[in-house]
Amino acid sequence: MSATDVHERETPGRFARLSPAAFAIAVAAAALVLASVATVAPSPDRLAAGLPRMANLIGRMLPPETDPAFLARMGLRILETFAIAIAGTAIGVVLSLPVAWLAARGVSPVGAATFLFKGFVSFLRTVPDLVWALIFVASIGLGPVAGVMTIVVDTIGFCGRFFAEAMEDADKGPQEALAATGASRFAILAAAIIPDTLPSMINTTLFALEKAVRSSVVLGLVGAGGIGQELETAFSLFQYPKAMTIILAIFVVVIAMEYVADRLRARVR
Repeated sequence: MSATDVHERETPGRFARLSPAAFAIAVAAAALVLASVATVAPSPDRLAAGLPRMANLIGRMLPPETDPAFLARMGLRILETFAIAIAGTAIGVVLSLPVAWLAARGVSPVGAATFLFKGFVSFLRTVPDLVWALIFVASIGLGPVAGVMTIVVDTIGFCGRFFAEAMEDADKGPQEALAATGASRFAILAAAIIPDTLPSMINTTLFALEKAVRSSVVLGLVGAGGIGQELETAFSLFQYPKAMTIILAIFVVVIAMEYVADRLRARVR
């Protein structure tokens, strides 16, 4: 046997050979992507026609509005946006802990019924923020309270999942030691699981807060308070310079929030 034959036998192929079922799934997925692109993707002609209108809109938005009275009102709306995000995240994180405990396999005190709580968390996470905001605006009324409730629900869906996964992956040694002494499930949770998963939970909480700040900006578009409500008013009244000022302020707020969250996560790590 030559050295070339040995090399060809030892060298693995670049791609694993697909089974007939996997090949059929890959072809179906490719066909779905192509059909979606052909149905809803913008055509080059439409993009080319829209660019001049986009340039015209940006020209009408410049220079940004600098009226002191407007800037003061916008500042209050930004503070309201932060208040919505912080209050909603804080309440949502507190409520996420018991929900995650009930949904965590091997840890939950409800045994096989954990799937009910996992399904509940999945349901909260699946429904979009704007849908929850519309529901709360219709039931509670316009304003920041509807925004806070939306952030609470969204946070439970987000943190509930990751808190539950962290609890399931917690070190089993301390849990088994406490169980051997006759400790209750709640005692095991408080003395073993939460201390072990606390860094992960803090990271998840910071991600949730960062997500809530971005979400609370958008929620105002449907009347749930915050700076988004001011942005919706500016566009509705064709006050494009004010809209540009609000967009720039939102950009600064989101970038600052991401920077602060990244620094806090680095300290936790």
